[in-house]
Amino acid sequence: MINHRYYTSHMTRTIRSNRKHFAAALSFIFFSIFIPGLPAEEPVRIGASLSFSGVYREPSHMIMKGYQLWEKNINERGGLLGRPVELIILDDQSDVNKLRDNYRSLLDEEDVDLVLAPYSSPLTLAASEITEEAGFIMVTSGAASSVIWQRGYKYILSVYAQADRFFIGYLDLIARNGIRKVAIFFEDNSFNQAAAAGAREWADKMGVEVTAYTGYAPGEKHPAQIIEDADPTPEEAVIVCSYPDEGYKFLAAIRKRKIQPASIAMTITPTHPLFALRVGPLAQGVFAPSQWEPMERIPYPGTRDFIEEFRTFAHMDPSYHASLAYASCQVLEFAVTETGTLDNSMLRDYIFSMDTVTIIGRFKVNQKGEQVGHNPILIQWQNGKKEIVYPSNMKTSDPVFE
Repeated sequence: MINHRYYTSHMTRTIRSNRKHFAAALSFIFFSIFIPGLPAEEPVRIGASLSFSGVYREPSHMIMKGYQLWEKNINERGGLLGRPVELIILDDQSDVNKLRDNYRSLLDEEDVDLVLAPYSSPLTLAASEITEEAGFIMVTSGAASSVIWQRGYKYILSVYAQADRFFIGYLDLIARNGIRKVAIFFEDNSFNQAAAAGAREWADKMGVEVTAYTGYAPGEKHPAQIIEDADPTPEEAVIVCSYPDEGYKFLAAIRKRKIQPASIAMTITPTHPLFALRVGPLAQGVFAPSQWEPMERIPYPGTRDFIEEFRTFAHMDPSYHASLAYASCQVLEFAVTETGTLDNSMLRDYIFSMDTVTIIGRFKVNQKGEQVGHNPILIQWQNGKKEIVYPSNMKTSDPVFE
């Protein structure tokens, strides 16, 4: 008698295996024909889930371009371990359930060798539950909430400086310029909660009074009403911790008021290279913490080449999301090259021991996997362009307080 459950499972595995080998055969032909000198080996398959739509789409687009540029470059250099790299990116639509399905599919059906991270702390929290259980290393390129590294996980590491340090430079600057009050608004999600909590902590250390500390869930209350209720004065600075969709709403609401705050700083939204093009004059004077900027004052090895290549590849300047995505791939590349293996456990041990430099600067993690070698900088939009205003040894312009 045929065991139908076994038969069905066996046939499913066979079909998947055949599909994989057929795809691999096509890859052999492509790489043999189009990349002279590259051996016709089975590709190293690397999977990721990103948000092609929804609230995380803008930074995700940059991350995808960073991943794809690295894929192009590594294959031009001969691939990993002499094998071509095949990048598989699935769309999660900014939805956590879709994201979970994507990573299960990458591991169980696509049979990937390595994984790359999604964008956002909430999605990274969910993805890492799956990759941790499967024993797959994940070098995060789009998450900074400290809660990710408080779970005792062994396979997740970060290239990001942590969210609770994002506003140190901004609070230092406003205190030095006589602004002693700040109102803090934040979305109720892991990243923005961490950024806001860090801002409140550092404000207290620097003698800046927090006049409002307001969290909210997008859709429950409009940013215009939140700003109206807080009623910031010309003596107060405003910090907004949000993802871009809500960030644009907050900025419009603030700028519509007759009475303007002393200064405005925001997470993520102003770091996008097309920010000023989208909001026009509203961009003037807005501050933002950034992990990296495509400027000459950031002279790490390969940085200038990356900027030029990204402009050619994507037809725009890279944001820090693109550069950190590329840097996370560099970390994996270094580890695979030095260890000569795709074994995730061995790669994990090696990456934990690394103290190196990527295109964004120093990479070093602590025993939890948190990034401790890299610190955020502070940018400000001045006359239609981004300027680095903090720290002093990297600044391209002095900060402006109007």
